[in-house]
Amino acid sequence: MSNLVKRRTLDFTEPWSIFKVMSDFVKGFDELKEIGPCVTMFGSARTKPDSKYYKMAEELGYKMAEQGLHVMSGGSFGIMEAANKGAMKSLNAKSIGLNIDLPFEQASNGYLDVDLKFDYFFSRKVMLVKYSYTYIIFPGGFGTMDELFESLTLIQTQKMYPIGVFLVGKDYWAPLMEFIKNSMVPEGTISPEDVDLITVTDDLDLIVDETFKRLDKKLKKMKKKKLTDLHSYKRLKKFMDSRKKKK
Repeated sequence: MSNLVKRRTLDFTEPWSIFKVMSDFVKGFDELKEIGPCVTMFGSARTKPDSKYYKMAEELGYKMAEQGLHVMSGGSFGIMEAANKGAMKSLNAKSIGLNIDLPFEQASNGYLDVDLKFDYFFSRKVMLVKYSYTYIIFPGGFGTMDELFESLTLIQTQKMYPIGVFLVGKDYWAPLMEFIKNSMVPEGTISPEDVDLITVTDDLDLIVDETFKRLDKKLKKMKKKKLTDLHSYKRLKKFMDSRKKKK
């Protein structure tokens, strides 16, 4: 018997890990199913508080929360901390952090109303996109790139409704957008219209305004498709109606 076969024969941990996966999803669904309309803000945990992007994330977190949209992040430091910190300044919405358990401790930031930890990156990522209507991507590294392209893939394949993917940091994202437009499109690996899924802007008010325009568009589209009995439709309509009354 080869060493590989021996290892597979004696390894009972792999099949049992399914229960840890289930635990991640049950925890996420249970805690977030009634959370209400959210936006998710992604970005580097390495961004320092004196960075312009940190300050912009904090400001945008506050602006979104003031409009009644809960602000969700990966729950750690950097851009994530800034987004949660901004949201905590408002009394109109919750600040949510979905962190990850790592071999080295990844502590949560101190600006969370809801603080959940997950064993697996993929289950955490599902929760970061499932309950949000807009994805806002600040400068970040490999993890942020993964989250960006996961979001775009879900929208491109019509697994998620295309509310919005906003990239904040025009200078930072310029080389990537050039690659997408000048390499991916000509090569045919994506369609020209796929580029339109992305909005690159440093105008934070535009992101807020566009989010609500697209939420209104989503409601109308769901109504046209006779999806008004869905819980998601009723929840979104209630939120949008209450916002109009406040105006």
